Amino acid sequence: MSEEEIITGARAFLRGNLAGTIGFDGEFVPIKVVVAPDGALVAPVMVAMLRAFDVVIFLPEESDEAMQLQVTLEEIHDKGEHAALCDRWRIYHGEPEDVRWARISIDAAKFDGRLFDGLGLMQPNALAEAEARICRTVNSEMREALKKACLRVAEVEVEDPRLVGVDPLGFDVRGRFDVIRLDADPAIADEEDAVGALEDLASGEDPTAG
Repeated sequence: MSEEEIITGARAFLRGNLAGTIGFDGEFVPIKVVVAPDGALVAPVMVAMLRAFDVVIFLPEESDEAMQLQVTLEEIHDKGEHAALCDRWRIYHGEPEDVRWARISIDAAKFDGRLFDGLGLMQPNALAEAEARICRTVNSEMREALKKACLRVAEVEVEDPRLVGVDPLGFDVRGRFDVIRLDADPAIADEEDAVGALEDLASGEDPTAG
């Protein structure tokens, strides 16, 4: 496996596991994150997390097999220039319990026995400009395909799925209780490709066949 395949796999794992545990000052509590367009993470946080010097996020849980992220938290606010980032979290996860917000930079990571530089994981979303349009198209015109894709790929039956995010590595679908990740292979190149990729996931067709 090439270095690029390894780092791509780590990015895919990160995007597919948006809930985990955050450790700070000896405390361990649940956390849910979203990936910002620039590749950083965003989450509602406790004041104590913002003041801590050594903060680690475990995805999807605290264990030796988890992805471990050494992170730095920067407080942001849900008004003004960072409002869209906080709204993005709400779209994914609903209303938060904590009222403080943080942009979370990844300094380093450990996953699958390997160490990763944080910048390698924080890859900007190449579909960021088209993301809102893709979500609108799918949610208004392709709801049945989205339901079929969730059932076929994730084996989850979602009565009223909502596409809330898309990046080259896949789709984020909000169900009733959680966010479902639908991985795309090959990577999604553009807006038109995203529609075709979702149709392939729904039908079970191999886009590389033929």
